[in-house]
Amino acid sequence: MGDRLERNTRTVMMLTATSRVAGLVRDATASRLLGTSEAMSAFWLAFLIPNLFRRLFGEGALSSAFLPTYQRLIDDNPRTASAVAGGLLGGLAIVLSAIVVGGEAVLFLVSSSLDHASPAIWLTMVMLPYMPLVCLVAIIGAMLHVHGRFGPTAAAPLILNACLIASAILGWLWLGAVTPESRLLLVSLMAGSVVIAGCLQLTWSLIALRGQAHLRIDLAAAATPLKDIIRRAGPMILGLGVLQINTLFDGLIASYPLLFGDTIAGYSYPLTDQAMATISFAHRLYQFPLGVFGIAVATAIYPLLAKQGKNMETFSDTVRRGIRFVLFIGFPAGIGLMIVREPLTTVILQGGEFTAQDTDRVAFVLLGYAASVWAYALVQVLTRAFYARDEIMTPVRIAVAVVGLNIVLNITLIWTPLREAGLAWSTSICAAIQAVVMLFVFHRRGVAICSGAVQRSIIQIISLTATMAAGVWGASTLFGHEQDWWYSLIELCVLISVGCLIYGLGSKMLKMPELKWLLGRGGI
Repeated sequence: MGDRLERNTRTVMMLTATSRVAGLVRDATASRLLGTSEAMSAFWLAFLIPNLFRRLFGEGALSSAFLPTYQRLIDDNPRTASAVAGGLLGGLAIVLSAIVVGGEAVLFLVSSSLDHASPAIWLTMVMLPYMPLVCLVAIIGAMLHVHGRFGPTAAAPLILNACLIASAILGWLWLGAVTPESRLLLVSLMAGSVVIAGCLQLTWSLIALRGQAHLRIDLAAAATPLKDIIRRAGPMILGLGVLQINTLFDGLIASYPLLFGDTIAGYSYPLTDQAMATISFAHRLYQFPLGVFGIAVATAIYPLLAKQGKNMETFSDTVRRGIRFVLFIGFPAGIGLMIVREPLTTVILQGGEFTAQDTDRVAFVLLGYAASVWAYALVQVLTRAFYARDEIMTPVRIAVAVVGLNIVLNITLIWTPLREAGLAWSTSICAAIQAVVMLFVFHRRGVAICSGAVQRSIIQIISLTATMAAGVWGASTLFGHEQDWWYSLIELCVLISVGCLIYGLGSKMLKMPELKWLLGRGGI
């Protein structure tokens, strides 16, 4: 194929997989040193803030609005493209730096007004400067994607993970031992390393861009395209802002005991100060297959869709390929993750300060998140498909409606025996609904998504996944509930091998083209 979708996807997948493995090492280090302690919960809550801005300004609205315009200008007027890129990066740096200064002032005032020290606020103040750095990295990444370079941006998270791992280990060696009193100092060192990582990521991205594109300041040449980008990004920022507030709301629900105490309106709050750390560790475990496969496909497909937005036949064909690709991997990955959740959590996280009881809690939350890995990945692809057709508000309207349901479910489910797992099930249910609604809207728009090939592929994927699940579950019954690390490692390796063997052989017997795409042995 001439569009290199599968090749670009594999590039992103391999580098993202490497980064995610490094992320698992990072989480394994943090879990063993800090467990699900209050300090660990405070760190994850503080880390949530710059990541919200990254999704909003970097990987979200601005990059989605910028990429199609930059793609068109690179083909039609490269000089103007350089001016637009330079103007956007410069303006974004100024605006986000101002937000950082204002945010630091607000956080200082909030901290001063509290009658007790808040580690979460202090750590947020330390990590807030990471926000403009990572957003600039995301915009540069969009530029690199247009120039056909997917590797540097996919590899950038390796820098963050390396810095966090190094700071955690060096801090532990310096402290000699991690005690309840020294945990805050250790997470403060980790927070500082996040900002250092942001500087290194920006430098890395600029080096990668050199020779691919030139940045120049020419406001006269860039004015009209920049206005168009802001016009396109405005509704997306509004819609994504609602979504990010919802994400922050999830974090605040989990972190309520950290910020406000263990009672609410005179009633005992259902979650503890360990809740944020628990859901954060579970979140990172299910993000592994999602990031490696689902987001990799979405990242690789967006520049291609941006080129094909006006050609309905080729556009529909590319969307169908993206859907089949993410479902081919997303269904078995999610179901498999549900089955192996306990040995996986034991192998990755358990040890040191992270106890067997922590493993049970994280695995229980992971069960909820894993149920809709396919939906998370599908939403990533379909959202970019809407953006490529310049239908900016459609995914926003769908997402905003889902947000309302998510908030209701969050508030309701945490008071059930699910506790913090209720937040995971709420996210999973809403993602599945969002994916189905987006497919229905595309069908109503006349985009031929559910062709005979897609329907046949989905039936085969579901059948194979069910067969794989039965085989893996059967193999799991041969093992007990022992939570010894080596025992769990053997169990995990056996179950993954059985699942891959059943699914891989089944795909080969059915001659499914998705397997060839994954292995790089052919296209459609």
